[in-house]
Amino acid sequence: MPGGRPGQAPAATGSRPKVPAAGRKSTAPAKDRPPGATSDAPGVIRIIGGRWKRTRLPVARHPGLRPTPERVRAALFNWLGQDLAGWRCLDAFAGTGALGLEAASRGAAAVQLIDSDAALVARLHGLQQRLQAGAADERHLPACALQIRRGDGIAALRQAAPASIDLVLLDPPFDSALFEPALQCAARAVAATGFVYLEAPRAWSDAQLAPLGLVLQRHLKAGAVHAHLLRPGPAGPA
Repeated sequence: MPGGRPGQAPAATGSRPKVPAAGRKSTAPAKDRPPGATSDAPGVIRIIGGRWKRTRLPVARHPGLRPTPERVRAALFNWLGQDLAGWRCLDAFAGTGALGLEAASRGAAAVQLIDSDAALVARLHGLQQRLQAGAADERHLPACALQIRRGDGIAALRQAAPASIDLVLLDPPFDSALFEPALQCAARAVAATGFVYLEAPRAWSDAQLAPLGLVLQRHLKAGAVHAHLLRPGPAGPA
């Protein structure tokens, strides 16, 4: 089961979730730039918590690659309670790996990072080797089962056993039609006590989420990004 204690998040709306005791390519604007920005120069992002805290991750020059902003990642893991020891996570549109690697850094037992782009997947494999080569330290932290593969994130969610994932991370291309099918599959795959994180170019309302079997717990707007923390709920009429 997921574990940890909920923390404080900046400028969020909605009720605080009860935490159990236990980046992506597209033709959309880059995640860390507002719409209309034209620079596609590579950059660097940081892991902000856990065993790999302050590790710098290179961001490739790639059309539409949008690393989740640090402010948004900080809010998400405050909502989740920081410690993800024992959690099972799936990052369905991994991109730079910022979300999935942050979860692994914070103690998740198993993290799947899935992306359809071969070049991005190759970079993620390189990061995996770099991070896990230095994972052993004086704290003797348990290793995370970090699986990176090229594929369809929505198909991976469909193939997952029902209620088998504690945290589903969804950050589809902003200009795509993948949001609703991704949410439908995530609602089936997530555990009853688990969470779905959705990053989108607009806010999703309770009325839109209810037919998918999800309820909104927290919401944050940061620039062009709307971050949502969702929980399983009773499915409403389609």
